[in-house]
This record gives sequence, C-alpha cells and structure tokens, in this order.
Amino acid sequence: MIQKGLKGIVAAETAISHIDGTEGKLIYRGYEIGDLTSRFSFEEVAHLLWFGELPDDEQLQNLKSELIRNRELPLHINSILDHLPTDMDMMSVIRTAISSEGVYSYGWKPTVSQAIRLTSLVPTVICYWTRLLDSKPFVEPSKELSHVENYLYMLTGEIPSKAHTLALETYMILTLEHGMNASTFSARVTASTESDMVSAATSAIGTMKGPLHGGAPSAVIDLLDEIREAGSAEQVIRGKLENGEKLMGFGHRVYKTHDPRAVALKAKLLELVGEDEWLDLALQVETTAIALLEEYKPGRALYTNVEFYATAIMKAIELDPALFTPTFTASRMVGWTAHILEQSEDNTIYRPQSVYTGKFHDKVTSNE
Repeated sequence: MIQKGLKGIVAAETAISHIDGTEGKLIYRGYEIGDLTSRFSFEEVAHLLWFGELPDDEQLQNLKSELIRNRELPLHINSILDHLPTDMDMMSVIRTAISSEGVYSYGWKPTVSQAIRLTSLVPTVICYWTRLLDSKPFVEPSKELSHVENYLYMLTGEIPSKAHTLALETYMILTLEHGMNASTFSARVTASTESDMVSAATSAIGTMKGPLHGGAPSAVIDLLDEIREAGSAEQVIRGKLENGEKLMGFGHRVYKTHDPRAVALKAKLLELVGEDEWLDLALQVETTAIALLEEYKPGRALYTNVEFYATAIMKAIELDPALFTPTFTASRMVGWTAHILEQSEDNTIYRPQSVYTGKFHDKVTSNE
C-alpha cells in the first residue's frame, strides 16, 4: 500500500508529546499544554522536554545559566553573517549559521548541552541579522533577562513590557513541540544515520523553511488589518462569508475541535486585557467570527487555530512578518533537539521503500 507523504504511518515511538485531534489536546511529557503555559516559563518547559521532568529550583537555575552562557555568537558565526549577501532570506541565514557549528567536533552522540547551545544561538542569529539589515548596531545579549525577554530586547534594544513578554513566551512554549511534523521527521531521519546533532538540526531548519510547513500567516495579518481599518469585525467577516471566502485563522487539519494551543493563548491574553490594542482586537474578532461561522456553516465546528492568536501577538510586538517563521524556529529548536536525543537512545535508520513507476525496456541489442 502506498501512503503518499507517509500520512497516518507510524514511524517512531515517542514519550515527548502527544496530539489528540479529536479531543483537542496537546500533551508534553504527560502534561496538558494549557497547564504548562499557565504556570511555567519557557525555560521550565524546555527542561521538561529535554530531561523528561520539570526542574527543581537548582536545575532551573543551572539551565538558565547555560542558556545565558551560550547566547553570545562565536567569532566564526559573526564573520559568516557579516559576509552573507544581504538579500539572503532569514531562514537560509539561520540554516547557514547553525550548520557552521559543525566545525566543532561534537561526535555523533547528541547531548543536552548541544541542544541548549543551539537553542541559545538561534535568537541571537536572528537579531544580529535583523539589526544588520536595518543598519542598526547589534544589541549584545543580556546576561540577566530570561530567554524570551532577551530575544525581544536584542530585537528592539529596549526592555520589553510584561504583556509582550508573557504573550510571546506563551506562544513560544506552545510551539516548542508538535509531534512528528515534517521538520521533526527530517531531524530524526538525519539523526538515525548517526550523524551529529548540528546536521540533524540543520535538516530541520531547511524543512521548516518550506512555505507548506513554516510559512508566515500572511492571510491572518491581512484579516486583522482589514478589520482594524474598517472598524467592524462583523461587517468584514460577514462580507467574506457571504462571498464564500475562507476565513483564515479558523479551523485546523489536525484538531477537529478547539486547538488547545489557541485556547492556551486566549487564556493568557485574557489576563492581559487592556494592555495592548492588537491583543484586545484579537479577542473581539474571535467572538464575532465564531458566532458568524456557526451561522453560516452550522455543525462544522470551526474554531480559532494557533495562527490567529499568534498573528495578533506578532502584531502587538511589532514583529516584521519576515520574522514569524524564524521566531517559530527559535522555539521549535527545543522540540527538534529533544527528538534527536530520543532517536539516539533507540536508533534504527529510516529506510522506507518506494514504488517504481518508470518504464521497463527490452534488453538493448547491438546495432552492428
């Protein structure tokens, strides 16, 4: 039997995460995602994915210290970034910079220390390149701020507000990991050859670059911009539904009910009502959209997906759309490296088969 794209084919066992599309659940190491985002930081959840358990105070401090210690770009990456063509897209820049970490002799056996280093480096690479393109001086990474705070600080040169930090941190926790998606599969395939962690992570970055996987939600941006300009969510959304247009940011191919990541983001944004106009607008638009979707498409169970609220957060922190996928990459490095570590513990090289659809010719005979 051929299953194009391997859809539905079980290719690995994992204890890292579980997705239940029917029930609308996303679980990291046994914990439902909403419980994690409501109580724990990016660093604590990263520890959970890498080590299999939430950290105690000492373990958390050790992890924070390691993340901070690895933020600074090594000289060879600085040099590479300074010499890349300025029209190179950000994902290619990240891929090139991270692949250069292979100059170090890590060996094939991946370690958590390597995972921490790669996770620390990606935000700094993004910010270095962003500031370079904007002809602004690079903002050196902080030795005091949290992982997410430091990312925003390096981008803007200013200490971010609590609302923006909490909103982005929630989003980045939600995108740390999401099962056997294309980029995670790519990382595990490379790791299964007993290649090194840098090579496996580079494979994942290259896969994330594809617009079918990590593309920026430009249609959701357009929707929010249009509603803000019109001043009426109902007018815009009703018009789109009357015209038979798809409402972007609603519905998901995996989750057949509420997207648990959107639910968790909404819960965090409800704590921040009045802190930012874009976050407030997103909450208002969702209420209107859900009501109208039920009116025009009864029984379809179309709910907000994570892209909708993620876009509102990116608008609130004034993140350029070109940085959406790179920011996704900065968080997903944790999940990729967790899978690379898991693959190495019980490894079998991936070797699927293909069905030949070419021609069979008769035996070639001489013309002589």
